[in-house]
Amino acid sequence: LGLCCRDGTGVPQDDREAARLFRRAANKGNAEAQCELGHRYASGRGMPQDDDEAARLYRRAAEQGHALGQYNYGQFHEQGRGVRQDDREAARLFRRAANKGHAGAQCELGLCFELGSGVPQDQDEAARLYCLAAEQGLAKAQYNYGTVCEHGECGLPQDLDEAARYYRL
Repeated sequence: LGLCCRDGTGVPQDDREAARLFRRAANKGNAEAQCELGHRYASGRGMPQDDDEAARLYRRAAEQGHALGQYNYGQFHEQGRGVRQDDREAARLFRRAANKGHAGAQCELGLCFELGSGVPQDQDEAARLYCLAAEQGLAKAQYNYGTVCEHGECGLPQDLDEAARYYRL
């Protein structure tokens, strides 16, 4: 019902009611609701913006193995929002979500490997992760992988045809 209120599907769209319903489900341990409510606190949608509460909710979802919760909590660690900034913890969380196939986490972990942020620098792993995320249709990863191919970076030879293919996706 929270999703229906959020989207206005079958009921009038109501951010406050959606937040109330997500809170009920989140308090019962529902990881999806914890992520939804965390997003609302992070963005201030339907409630006051609160990075500390958003981080707490993302952590609860992440601890349950929820890929989106791991990704979001990783971003908060990367940015120092609601938690101490910690590149190693961000990379660890991105890796967990990436291993579940989360495209955003694959792309972010690829960037961590490309820059050596929180993990040892590994250009081959960066290219592999960008490619995985790009194949799932993530525009940022398609751009990153296209750039890697265009310039012959991250251990790949320059391949302008491959770069053009990813830029066009």
